[in-house]
Order: sequence, then structure tokens, then C-alpha cells
Amino acid sequence: MMQHNVSIQARFRPEMLERVLRVVRHRGFQVCAMNMSSRVNDENINIELTVASLRSVDLLSVQLSKLMDVACVEVQQHTSQLTNQQIRANA
Repeated sequence: MMQHNVSIQARFRPEMLERVLRVVRHRGFQVCAMNMSSRVNDENINIELTVASLRSVDLLSVQLSKLMDVACVEVQQHTSQLTNQQIRANA
């Protein structure tokens, strides 16, 4: 499985994180790491995801960019290739 870093900039809404996670799951990706941050009195949030899948990360990126309130989706270079044993060990 390939691991990818995905950066999402979006307008803050209480349900935003749930929408992102639903799309990740429906597209067949596993969340390996996640960080969300926002500034005080700022309407925007930044979500950093590390996801793993055998599928192309472009499929995920396109669907995330279609979400309401998402301003930008960037996929950084893939980080590593995971084996099934490594995934089970991390779980």
C-alpha cells in the first residue's frame, strides 16, 4: 500500500471533518495520521492527512475538492510503501 500526505484548506464548519473522513473511507483509503488546526477567530481550518491505499490518490483528491467549503486540496509526494504486516503492526 502506498502512503500519501494530503493537505486540505477549508472553511470551518462543525461537520467538515466528518465529511472529509467519510470521503476517505468511501474511496477506499485508510487514515494513518491526521492533524487539524485553526487560528483563533479564523474561519478557516487546515487538515493534514496521511492516507494509505492501493488506489490512486488522485481519486481521493478529486472527490475531496468537490466537498462544500473546501478551498484547496494538495497531495504531497508519497511517503512510503507499506506491507500488510506493517499495517497490522500499527493497528
